[in-house]
Amino acid sequence: MATRGEHQTVPLSVLLKRELANEKIEKPDIVHGQASQSKKGEDFTLLKNECQRAMGDGVTTFSVYGLFDGHNGSAAAIYTKENLLKNVLNAIPSELNRDEWISALPRAMVAGFVKTDKDFQEKARTSGTTVTLVIIEGWAITVGSVGDSRCILESAEGDIYYLSADHRLECNEEERDRITACGGEVGRLNAGGGAEIGPLRCWPGGLCLSRSIGDMDVGEYIVPVPHVKQVKLSTAGGRLIISSDGVWDALSAEEALDCCRGMQPEAAAAQIVKEAVQAKGLRDDTTCIVIDILPQEKPPPPPVPAPKKQVKGVLKNMFRRKSPESSSNTDREYVEPDVVEELCEEGSAMLSERLDTKYPLCNMFKLFMCAICQVEMKPEEGISIHAGSTYSGKLRPWDGPFLCLSCQEKKDAMEGKRPSGDRHGSESD
Repeated sequence: MATRGEHQTVPLSVLLKRELANEKIEKPDIVHGQASQSKKGEDFTLLKNECQRAMGDGVTTFSVYGLFDGHNGSAAAIYTKENLLKNVLNAIPSELNRDEWISALPRAMVAGFVKTDKDFQEKARTSGTTVTLVIIEGWAITVGSVGDSRCILESAEGDIYYLSADHRLECNEEERDRITACGGEVGRLNAGGGAEIGPLRCWPGGLCLSRSIGDMDVGEYIVPVPHVKQVKLSTAGGRLIISSDGVWDALSAEEALDCCRGMQPEAAAAQIVKEAVQAKGLRDDTTCIVIDILPQEKPPPPPVPAPKKQVKGVLKNMFRRKSPESSSNTDREYVEPDVVEELCEEGSAMLSERLDTKYPLCNMFKLFMCAICQVEMKPEEGISIHAGSTYSGKLRPWDGPFLCLSCQEKKDAMEGKRPSGDRHGSESD
């Protein structure tokens, strides 16, 4: 993320030239690759390397990567791939500057995920999907996730960071407690005679996950509210791996990173998929996206002859641990200390906690627009997202953000405050 300088009286033309110069230095090079082996044909990916966004008098770019692992059919995965990014971006006001835009992303992800789920369920389709959505703007990485696909980051110095949450009921006690508090039941499949088999599931429906998009047949306490984590890389860069559970059921994070060390992203993704399939067999769709976030090469100052390109060496060496003595003078000149700064991490399933007003209300949520579906409302139609909460009596009538009636009903259903309707039992994985 760019560091803004002190306020000075400088001609606009000079500021724009500085911004363009800084853009070339501060923006990383991003290279990605993907690989997949299909069993059910329900994994889908979204790869957008340079999306443009108007910012003031100029244009900035960001990159988007998504993995959608469907179950009970592919309809939810396809719909989410086609609509989620649009819904996230529509929840961010267009007039924000770069830093504000990055700060708004976590809340926009919540709104976009919930709107996508709500819109898909209105189509009365019963399939569901996990989602891992990654947005990279400069050195800032924002990851929103529901389900059991995962995203990991390895910094240039070899440290591993987990940027997504695992919403499998088997390993998430907090989510089990939330579901039972909302009226759901959690247990294993009854094989008869009192014997229970398989992983923990949510009943009715038998879904192994506590969060997903879709799955209208298993109760609305299976929520689409994403875990969101946002970090800022140093300019040393790093490597991201986004994979479906077909990979993580077979490989640990360390094994996935080690098996492809030194490889270009396309070859690395293929190697990870190969290792996973060899370890466990092709039991499920197995998909992997590898993204290298690299420092740009600094152009040589004239009249010194241009050195040979170092990209190949960087790719070979940046994803293994280095001692300080091993860094060349060139490395020390261009690469700052490798520090991954955590900007935010939010995992609550409560919309009143995720769409709060800590971020300025006038910038993030308009008074007469639903914070989730972005529909315009009359002044008397909006319902505060805090309505019915334990501290709602302390709020003023205009304290938002606000929801339309249908989004308020969705919120109440997810929190177990109203029956979620007739549901049809079906086993899912």
